[in-house]
Amino acid sequence: MKKKVIVAGHICLDITPIFTGKKMNHLSDVLAPGKLIQMGAADVHTGGAVANTGLAMKILGADTLLMGKIGKDAFGEMVLNILKKYDADDGMILSEEESTSYSVVLAIPGIDRIFLHNPGANNTFDVSDIQEESLKEAALFHFGYPTLMASMYEKEGVHLIEMMKHVKENGTATSLDMAAVDADSEAGKVDWNIILRRLLPYVDFFVPSVEELCYMLDKECFCAWQERADGRDITEILDVDKDIKPLADKCMEYGAKVVLIKCGAKGMYYRTADKATLQGIGPKTELNIDSWAAKEGFEKSFIPEAVLSGTGAGDTSIAAFLTAMLDGYPLEECVQLAAATGASCVASYDALSGLKSFDELKEKIAAGWRKQDVS
Repeated sequence: MKKKVIVAGHICLDITPIFTGKKMNHLSDVLAPGKLIQMGAADVHTGGAVANTGLAMKILGADTLLMGKIGKDAFGEMVLNILKKYDADDGMILSEEESTSYSVVLAIPGIDRIFLHNPGANNTFDVSDIQEESLKEAALFHFGYPTLMASMYEKEGVHLIEMMKHVKENGTATSLDMAAVDADSEAGKVDWNIILRRLLPYVDFFVPSVEELCYMLDKECFCAWQERADGRDITEILDVDKDIKPLADKCMEYGAKVVLIKCGAKGMYYRTADKATLQGIGPKTELNIDSWAAKEGFEKSFIPEAVLSGTGAGDTSIAAFLTAMLDGYPLEECVQLAAATGASCVASYDALSGLKSFDELKEKIAAGWRKQDVS
C-alpha cells in the first residue's frame, strides 16, 4: 500500500504569456515603455507548491492529498476545474472572504523568470485549516512557500512553527520548501534567520533553493552574490565548497535532518544528519536510516531536451525526491531522480507536461543521459 502524503501551503493560478522571439540578454531589450510586443497564446495552469509538487507526486504514483486555500471566484473555479482532472480537489479550502491567488509569469527566453504575484487566500492559511483525520493517516506532510503566506511569517513565524510542531507530534514526517522573498514586501522585512532557527528542529526534509536560503540566512552574502553575478543567474557563479556548504552547515546546526538545496542549472546539493538525529524522522516514512545517515554530495543537472520555461522545475524535482524517498529508494537515487525530473520539467511551459515516470527516467539515465558540464 502506498504511503499517504499531504501537500499543503501556497496555491495559485499561473498565467504565462508565451514570448515568441529569440533569446534576450537584457530585460530592457524586451520590456520598454510604449513598446508593443507580439505574444503567443497564454499558458494557464495551476501554480504554487500545492499544485506543482502535489500534482507531480500524484502523477508519479504517490497517494497525495492537496490542501490549499482559494476564493470562491472565477480564478478559484479555474483552479478547481484543473484539479478535478487529476481527482485532486477534495482537500481544497474555499474561502468566502478572500480572492484566489494568481501569478503572471514572464518567461522571456534568455532571462530568468519574473513573477507578478497576488497571494490572495494563501495569506490566511493556518494550522486550523489542516484536516486532522488526514494528518493521522499521512506518512509525510509537505508544506510549500510560507514566504508568500502572511500568516506563516507574521510574528516571527509563530504560526508556521506551531503548525510544523503539531504535525510532528502526530508522528508524521515533515518537509518544507520555500519561495523567493521580495525584499520590498512585508516578508522581506522579516528576520528569517530567527524563524529558521526556531523552525528547523521540526523539519525533517528541508528543500529550499540556494538563492532563497542565502537571502534568509545571510542577506549581506546574498547581495555580494548579486554583485558577483552582475545580472547573470546567481547559480552560475557559486562554488559548492565556499558558497553552498556553509548554508547547509547552518541548516544542520539549526536542526534540519535532511537538507536538499536546489542550485538551478548547476544541480542539487544534499546533506543528511547522523543516525541518531535521523531517528527523529516520522516512523511512517519507513526510511532506511542506516543507508541515509551522514551523507553529503552534489548531483549535477542533466541536460534537458529543450529549455522552454523553468516554471515548476524546482517543485517537481522535490516531488520526485519525496516520492522516491517514500517508495524506498536509496538517498543517492532519490537525488538523481529529482535532478532528472527537473531537467524534464524545463522542456515544457508548465510544471507537469514534461513529467516522466521513474522507469522512463532510469532508462534514459542508463542510456547515457549527459549531465551539465559545470564546476
